[in-house]
Amino acid sequence: MRFGVADYGLNVWDGGFYDLETELAMVRRVGFDGVERLSAGEPAEALEKAACFRRMGMDFATCRGPSVERGIRWTAALGKPYVWIEVTGDNRRDPLEVFFRRANQFIAAARRAGVDAALHNHLGNRIESQQEVESFMANCPEAKLLLDIGHIYGAGGDGAALIRRYADRIASVHFKDVFIKDESIGIDRWPARLRFCELGGGNAGVVDYRECARALREVGYDGWVFVEHDTHMADPEKELKISLDVLKELFA
Repeated sequence: MRFGVADYGLNVWDGGFYDLETELAMVRRVGFDGVERLSAGEPAEALEKAACFRRMGMDFATCRGPSVERGIRWTAALGKPYVWIEVTGDNRRDPLEVFFRRANQFIAAARRAGVDAALHNHLGNRIESQQEVESFMANCPEAKLLLDIGHIYGAGGDGAALIRRYADRIASVHFKDVFIKDESIGIDRWPARLRFCELGGGNAGVVDYRECARALREVGYDGWVFVEHDTHMADPEKELKISLDVLKELFA
């Protein structure tokens, strides 16, 4: 098993993305094995960044390019296992059957390139709740699951149950905790209701990350586990270290 950082929250804290080498040095200093995505705008940049990862002894799981097609092709070319499913109509207003149809087309394209396509469940997106994840997995049988336990518990679901049910279809897992800011606000306004934080930093016992780790051990999962703190409230290096220490304890 490898531990990495889904680094969206770092970019929020810093106000943008500026320097891959500096970011990787910090992530390595904390003790992680890499970050989830290599992002690039053109082929030469993708190769340059891949070389930077290798030079620094770090790794990544997938690529994101300026188009869906390039993201798929670069992920395949660099020998990585999966891409995020990205289709139009990924919001709460769109019909599920349309999302399923488009997702299946995306999955087929990824498979032609030799990589898996994984659903990232997310509050506010078309696939948000436990029921919607299960419906998606039934209607898109070739899909993998990039399970975000913070988002699934934030939607009232059970991440550990999903791990056990879809053990052979998990691409990777995002670990985080949830701090409820105002429980009177519904999940339709989830950024006002909650924020994501370091493991142990939640205030309501919403995320059962210990049970999720137990489930991953039970099913013999041996892939990437990514820490993702979408909203850092302090130095990211210190908060990431807190979460990594928890993960090392849980998976020892």
